[in-house]
Amino acid sequence: MLRPSLSPHALDRLIALCGLLGGAVLIAFKVYDRPDDLPLWAVVAPLLVMAALELVRRRRPVLAVSLGGLAFAGSILAGSLLATTIMYTDLLYAAVIYGSARMSRILHLTGGATVLVLSTLALIYSGTPAGLLVVVVTSLVFLAPVWTGDVVRKHRQEAETERLRAEQTALLSEMDRREAIVTERARMARELHDVVANHLSAIAIHATGAQSVARRQRRAEDDPLVEVLAVIRENSVQGLAEMRRMIGLLRDSGGGEADESYAAPDLAAVDALLTKARAAGRDVGLEFELSEHGEHGERGELPVPVGLAAYRIVQESLTNALKHAGPGLVRLRLDFGAGELRIAVDSPYRAEEGRGLPGARAGLVGMSERAGLLGGSFEAGPRDGNWSVRAVLPHGRGSEGNEGRA
Repeated sequence: MLRPSLSPHALDRLIALCGLLGGAVLIAFKVYDRPDDLPLWAVVAPLLVMAALELVRRRRPVLAVSLGGLAFAGSILAGSLLATTIMYTDLLYAAVIYGSARMSRILHLTGGATVLVLSTLALIYSGTPAGLLVVVVTSLVFLAPVWTGDVVRKHRQEAETERLRAEQTALLSEMDRREAIVTERARMARELHDVVANHLSAIAIHATGAQSVARRQRRAEDDPLVEVLAVIRENSVQGLAEMRRMIGLLRDSGGGEADESYAAPDLAAVDALLTKARAAGRDVGLEFELSEHGEHGERGELPVPVGLAAYRIVQESLTNALKHAGPGLVRLRLDFGAGELRIAVDSPYRAEEGRGLPGARAGLVGMSERAGLLGGSFEAGPRDGNWSVRAVLPHGRGSEGNEGRA
């Protein structure tokens, strides 16, 4: 159930107003000691002082409880009014809650001493029943508010301590989580550098050595063996560059700007991909053709995630064509629409079952995942005698929607 919330100062004003109204009602019906013998101001004055002190009970608890004690004493001597007594007990409670720990100890001592003195005097001059009654009444006035305030204050301090401990635990958990992520990224980068990159380096070194042997044997530049060795070396060097880029991205875990040498590739590098594919496909009878269509007839600027995904899809499609396609023409088409990029790759299809290479179909899964993460679509399969790859990547130029998702 919803409860109306008041500010602390508004609550103090409400308490003072309620005390004044309650006191006015009691005075109107003369519900106080010696109503016929006392002048009205003797009862009203302590009531007004106590109500005024309620307004400063949070900001000046020592002043409020000190002046309130004098007003309460005057009220008792002149004519005890219940509203004045209740407001004084509230001042004692507020002094413990909002005052210092020393103030709490002082009020405990003074309250206990007041109860002891008054009850002793009542016991001596009025007998045991009156003494017991004074003990009960004075304990309710001087000790009960102080004890209640002390309990509430301790609970508040414990709650604040638990809140701070919870915040500290959450902060430490977040720091541990981030440290674990950084450690895992560093481990992955180390494994890539020490294992995969070393193998690629070995391939590049052996390919370079084989090229040297071929040159010593005076083989022609168009010799198939020389060309194959050149392709092997070039791809291994390019793989090392890609691996270096990936290692740099993994190690860039500080939230700052990444090194420019680790910038993600985009469609601007498609020409280089085609050049390498043409060189590699010459011996197997493959040719490559690129066509681009769009509103301006050019690639234009694409969001970085879209450019990277498009580059990887084109790269994987050309690699698959080199591994699996029959002799013929591989057509790459890029359509730059107002809100999406369409990629189409058609290569000659060989229906016979190919060799079971490690990671078979993993490239298709990766391309589909890249398109799906951008909210696009992907499909690949035989069509009209060709192996067709179709990808649609929303880029949302002119709106923030897709770029934010990427």
